[in-house]
Amino acid sequence: MSTPEPPAKASQPAPGPPQPPPSGPRTLRLEIPPSTLLRLVLLGLALWGLIRLWPVILVLVVALLIVGTLSPAVQWLESRGISRGWGIAIVFASLFTVAVLTVTLTIPSLLAQASALLEREPMARAGLADYLARYPLSTPFANWLKHLDYSASWNQVGATALSYSMRLFEVAAYGMSALFLGLYMMIDRDRLRGGLFAVVPRTHHIRLSRVLLNLETIVGAYIRGQLITCLLIGAFTFVLLTACGVKNAMALAVFAGIADVLPYVGAIMSVVPVVLVALGHSPAIAAIVLVMMLAYEEFEGRVLIPRIYGRALRLPSSVVFFALLAGGTLMGLLGALLALPVAATVMMLIEELRVELPGEQEQVADTVLRARDDLAEEEYERRTEGVAAEQAAAIAVEISVDRKKEEHQAPPPSGT
Repeated sequence: MSTPEPPAKASQPAPGPPQPPPSGPRTLRLEIPPSTLLRLVLLGLALWGLIRLWPVILVLVVALLIVGTLSPAVQWLESRGISRGWGIAIVFASLFTVAVLTVTLTIPSLLAQASALLEREPMARAGLADYLARYPLSTPFANWLKHLDYSASWNQVGATALSYSMRLFEVAAYGMSALFLGLYMMIDRDRLRGGLFAVVPRTHHIRLSRVLLNLETIVGAYIRGQLITCLLIGAFTFVLLTACGVKNAMALAVFAGIADVLPYVGAIMSVVPVVLVALGHSPAIAAIVLVMMLAYEEFEGRVLIPRIYGRALRLPSSVVFFALLAGGTLMGLLGALLALPVAATVMMLIEELRVELPGEQEQVADTVLRARDDLAEEEYERRTEGVAAEQAAAIAVEISVDRKKEEHQAPPPSGT
């Protein structure tokens, strides 16, 4: 009996070399959804409008700075029983009176002293060059001062005077527009705030009111702090130079006060011209002025600024320096002036909106703050049921103010 043979396997062709892809051009189709295309068009229109309306946006920003600076004074008058309308009138009338008196009393003398400084500049430069020529290390700088010729630069002043005057007129017009816009915003505060709260969901009204309060605190503290520090260094420089017998003290003091608006850089800008002018009188007076100015800058940085600004600008030195560089690069002097409040506002928004940063873990303090937010929102929902947006905005601000007072009185929760 023979066993059946297994069926023979079908022969498979041996694998050959890989076949090359078919020759010829390949067609790639890029399809953009209509919604994406619409978003790109809207983004382009928004950027175009932002560029075209940039001066108007700057006017709005300056107006908000004015409102944030003057609102505490109006609120203080309101707490003394004066109506809001009369309080605004008193504050703006006082501001206008102070500005007129300042211009009337200081500008003529300032122009005269500045003219005298320009007339004495060749003689002072020659005296400084002769003094530096006595020492080998400063001889190259002395020779540079002796041969310094800026007559070519002065010849261009006449050609650019008209453009600068037109630019100055434009800046003055924008400044007046910002002032009047700030006045109208303070008068129509309730309606503007009600309109803003009407377009924001009610679940975010408490947080929005806290952001507005903190923003007003940051802006007001920064502007008032700048005014106070500039006035103090100007007064100190004037008294110091007058006591040392240095001429044209007012012009140098005004320059020091204006330069002090820039942190770090302003200190050097305010000290160097004052010391150079004092050096034209005698090295001893220049040394005294240098030591006193440096001592005041140290006193301002360690004592005055922390007390004046308080907790409004809680910025590390590295953030301050980076913000100044970025603001100055993007917008020049105006950008440098706005850099610090903008940086403080960004940090405040990160804190108030409870933005979780990638390298940060949630602390116990954050949990407590979230619980307080929930309680405040529940109270707000209960008190504003069936209430118009304008009244709801006032209630939200009232709740946020009360909570802010409680936070200042109670010790902050400790994180682990």
